[in-house]
Amino acid sequence: MDLVSRFPSPVRVLDVGGTVGFWEGVGAERLRKIELTLLNLAHVETADIPNATSVAGDARDLSTFPDRTFHVCFSNSVIEHVGTLFDQISMAREVARVSNAYFVQTPNRYFPLEAHFHVPFWPFLPLSVRTWLHRRSSLGWIEKQRDPILARADVEQIRLLTRREMAHLFPDARILGEHVLGMTKSWFAIREHLE
Repeated sequence: MDLVSRFPSPVRVLDVGGTVGFWEGVGAERLRKIELTLLNLAHVETADIPNATSVAGDARDLSTFPDRTFHVCFSNSVIEHVGTLFDQISMAREVARVSNAYFVQTPNRYFPLEAHFHVPFWPFLPLSVRTWLHRRSSLGWIEKQRDPILARADVEQIRLLTRREMAHLFPDARILGEHVLGMTKSWFAIREHLE
């Protein structure tokens, strides 16, 4: 909301991967000053949020939006789900292109407890071990997947980032960490304003 407050109303905000529940928690007074676009793979219902629209799309290709369409782009825990490092580069470029300011958050690859499967040091286990574990039990908020190919796909579709990778993806941003018990739980790429 600090980024939003830097622009005159109505502030055009793109939330890549956004949910209605998140924005309901922001408060009605703040929402009246925002023209919100929620971009997800499928449309979401936005009737409960004033000045909100839903757009189906792909974070890696925002070509339906011209450069600097939005004052602020916000994305919380999405970039680790878009695919390979190449796909993450594509998303980062698109976020920077369509907005003046942005705030992109992602879990830290090196945090001891993985954010999705809730298994210690998950990213460092061999793919075969992660797939085997996922086939045998629900882990974190990810339901068990008995099919071996789908289980592997679930495991592979989450690619956590390091601070160094975030800095390369977002070279014009400040990279900040969210700390828990002295460890960095997640990374934030923040570009405050583009003249």
